Amino acid sequence: MTYESFIEELKSYAEEGFKIFQERLIFTSFKILGVRTPTLRKLAKKYQSEVKSVIAFPNEYYEVVFIKLCMVSTLPYKQFLGYLDECVELMDNWALCDGFKPKCVRENRAEFLKELERIFLYGGEFYERFVLVMLLNYYVEEEYFSLIKSYLKRADKQKYYVHMAVAWLVAEILIKRPTLGEEILEDRLLDVKTHNKAIQKAKESFRVDEEKKERLNTLKIKE
Repeated sequence: MTYESFIEELKSYAEEGFKIFQERLIFTSFKILGVRTPTLRKLAKKYQSEVKSVIAFPNEYYEVVFIKLCMVSTLPYKQFLGYLDECVELMDNWALCDGFKPKCVRENRAEFLKELERIFLYGGEFYERFVLVMLLNYYVEEEYFSLIKSYLKRADKQKYYVHMAVAWLVAEILIKRPTLGEEILEDRLLDVKTHNKAIQKAKESFRVDEEKKERLNTLKIKE
């Protein structure tokens, strides 16, 4: 398979209307073709055996980068680590960041913590968001609560996509571990804007009943 044939196949699935929609929603340095996410995941699975070839393709299109991340996310842990930095460096928007869900991390959570800290210290908006989203996906457990609080304090919440990731993470804690989540709010670990956004996002979840929503309303901070 050549890069040219790969792009031709991608273009055959492109939709102009969806391309326009994505360009309004995703701010990226990559060109957007307008291929829907389920199709990208199917193509990643189809060409998984050619991962080395696909990884070497130019990073011209958003869809190609998305497929690369999908492929790497299914690799065994040691192999995945070999591509980790390259993958994170490609994340210049929320969609690539949030769509990257390496399955192997769940069985290697303790070992992966040093990678999270290393990436967080790079300090960029999507480096921080990547770490926060990984915490949300794999670490919302009581044993990691102190670690999560440390990241919540250090995250640069003035950056929009970090602010939203923090709110999303705290909302997930409020839903899955309500006592721990309320502790974060009651200790005022977040600025007012992020604090209230986390409550809003938790209330928007179908997993929160009306009684819990009323409880969350009492934890809001007046701006």
